Amino acid sequence: MLIKKAADIASSEITPKQLYLNRRAFLAGSAAAIAGAGLKELAFPSRRAQAAPSPKFEGLQKSQFSTTETITPFKDVTHYNNYYEFSTDKEGPAELAKNFRTHPWKVTIDGLVEKKQVLDAEDIIKWAAPEERIYRHRCVEGWSIVVPWVGFSLSELIKRAQPLGKAKFVEFTTLYDMQQMPGQRQRVLDWPYVEGLRMDEAMHPLALLCFGMYGDALPNQDGAPLRIVVPWKYGFKSAKAIVRFRFVEKQPTNTWNESAPSEYGFYSNVNPHVDHPRWSQAKERRLGEFLKRPTLMFNGYDQVAGLYSGMDLKKNF
Repeated sequence: MLIKKAADIASSEITPKQLYLNRRAFLAGSAAAIAGAGLKELAFPSRRAQAAPSPKFEGLQKSQFSTTETITPFKDVTHYNNYYEFSTDKEGPAELAKNFRTHPWKVTIDGLVEKKQVLDAEDIIKWAAPEERIYRHRCVEGWSIVVPWVGFSLSELIKRAQPLGKAKFVEFTTLYDMQQMPGQRQRVLDWPYVEGLRMDEAMHPLALLCFGMYGDALPNQDGAPLRIVVPWKYGFKSAKAIVRFRFVEKQPTNTWNESAPSEYGFYSNVNPHVDHPRWSQAKERRLGEFLKRPTLMFNGYDQVAGLYSGMDLKKNF
C-alpha cells in the first residue's frame, strides 16, 4: 500500500472527516442505521437540515436564470467553505470568520475607467433592485452546491464605472488583513487574493455581483459583504470580500494560476473533458448526497458557450 506523507498532500485531496467516517459506516453496513437514514444523512450525518435565517430582503425578484434543482441546505453551504484567507480546513472558516468586520467597507473602482471612485459597499448594494438567483456551482475539488444568491448583474457596476476602450479585463482584489484573516499568516497563497474576468465574461448577465443568499445578507464565511458569483466557472473564480475592481488591458495574473499554473488556468470554465492533473473532473458530488453525478459542460449554463466560440477549451483551461 502506498502511503503519502502529510507534506505531500494538498488540502484539496484530503477526504472530509465526516465523509470518510460515513463511508466506513456505509461499507461496514449497519442494517438498522441504514434503514433509519437516507443517503443524504449518510453523506453528512452531523449536518441536519437547518432553516435559513428570516429574510432580510423583502420582495426579491425571481431571476429567469435560476435553476429548478433542489437547493443545498443552508447549514451545508455555511459550514463547508473554501476560504483559505481563514483556513484550508473546509469547516474552519465558519468559526474563524464569525467576528470578521464587514462594516464599514470601502471598495475602490479604478484602472482604465472614466469614473475612478471609492465607495461604501452599502451604497453599491443600493444601485439596483436585488434579485434572487438559484445557481448551481462546481468546485474544482469535485463537490457542488445549489445556492439562492441575492444580488444583481455585475454589468451594473461596470456600466457605472464607464470603462475605456482599452479595458479588456476586470480584476478583483480581496481584502488583505492578517489580523482578521488568520489564514493569510500562512504563505499558502500569495496574498491578497486576485481574480479576473475577460470583459465580455464580466458583462454577461449570468455574472452576479452578490451581497446575500437565502434571502439574507451574506454570512462572513461565504464572502461578506460583497463578492462575485460566476456559475459556469469553478468556484475559485468567484472572488469573496472584494475591496477593489480594477479595469486593465492585459490579462490579470489570478492567484491560483500563479500558484499552480498547470492545475488552475485563467478561464477555469467547468469542463468535464479537462481533468485536474490529480483527479478527474468528469463527475461531482453534491453536498449532502452520497452518490456522484456527471459534470456538465459550463456547469450546465450553455448560455455562455458563445463567449468561447473558436477557442480550444482544453488549451485555454
